[in-house]
Amino acid sequence: MEDGFYTRISEMEPMMPSDATGELGDLAIEVIRKSAAISAAVHPLTQRGIIELVRRMNSYYSNLIEGHNTHPVDIDRAMREDFSKDPAKRARQLESKAHIEVQRCIESRIENAPEVVITSKSFLCWIHKEFYERMPEEYLVVQRADGKTEKVVPGETRKLEVAVGRHLPPKSEYLNAFMKRFEDVYDPHRLKGLNQVITTAASHHRLAWIHPFLDGNGRVTRLLTHAYLKTAKIDGHGLWTVSRGFARNREQYLAALAGADQPRRGDLDGRGNLTQAGLLGFCKFFLKTAIDQIDFMAALLDLDGMQKRIQAVVDRKVSFGELRPEAGHLLRDVFLRGEIPRGEIPRIIGMPERSARRVASSLLEKGYLVSGSGKGPVMLGFPASMVGYYFPRLYPEGVEASLE
Repeated sequence: MEDGFYTRISEMEPMMPSDATGELGDLAIEVIRKSAAISAAVHPLTQRGIIELVRRMNSYYSNLIEGHNTHPVDIDRAMREDFSKDPAKRARQLESKAHIEVQRCIESRIENAPEVVITSKSFLCWIHKEFYERMPEEYLVVQRADGKTEKVVPGETRKLEVAVGRHLPPKSEYLNAFMKRFEDVYDPHRLKGLNQVITTAASHHRLAWIHPFLDGNGRVTRLLTHAYLKTAKIDGHGLWTVSRGFARNREQYLAALAGADQPRRGDLDGRGNLTQAGLLGFCKFFLKTAIDQIDFMAALLDLDGMQKRIQAVVDRKVSFGELRPEAGHLLRDVFLRGEIPRGEIPRIIGMPERSARRVASSLLEKGYLVSGSGKGPVMLGFPASMVGYYFPRLYPEGVEASLE
């Protein structure tokens, strides 16, 4: 150590939690099993719309952890390039849009180049670069504790020392060594099965501990976690996000991170420089949070429950004169089948072709249905105004109540 800052990679040990009881392995099995069950329960084409919705939710909650609250409707508008005239709200919209776009970029890169080492410094700097090149100019300036300001350079690791609460991360001149150690230990291609899931949790903490960037470390860490679960091929991931759980238990999340920052607590706390018990505790918290979020989405995506909520929405809209009753048959069928050719719509809703076309057009205009072309098949849409009906409690109660 120099002046309280870490300088030797051995000071980051232990890199993996030691679990004599096998609890982490059991939790990892639950993550894999329950996530796969969600994927099996929902039609692959319907999953596409839900995955896009979850990307937006992931952006909302990841930014909320940082203290930036952007309304889901404003996020939807940002994705349509409809930005507020209020500078502060516009900046938060750009931040949310950046998060969603970078998550898509990560997914695309992993799909097109599965051999990419996501734990490498180059990949992490690429995430940071992609994110901050999309950020508003005012978010590229950070204020230091002494009142001076520093400019964030997209994709560059920090060149100065910082404090994160009581934690003093590695000294900047030694970051390359710490990041190389991070890459070698946590590269998912060197791991198999349950170890990939457990390492997703351990790497989440250790990247936050290294704190390689001047700003944006939390967001990059959570985006890496998404990349890790995708690389590990966790079937069903994308239909849920652990960030929702972290945000809804923010104090516990931050406490678990801080707990794993601590030095070893004695001879019974492992053999590394840092606390083994703290790292184990964080990994348990991470995996239990993931399971909780999988269970939450599994309950929402239950076929019977989802069909009842779709019908309840239609009944409400019918009472306001906004929809025809036949719309319920069509929306429920689309959810179950994934997509429906337009030529089948009259038969499904039991109406003449011209009347059926008007029902479908109304649903498309409102975003309740979506289609890739003017004559292509229709799929279920998930506009922000419907989220509170289809997926209750997806967002906090006050936010959900203001969605429509």
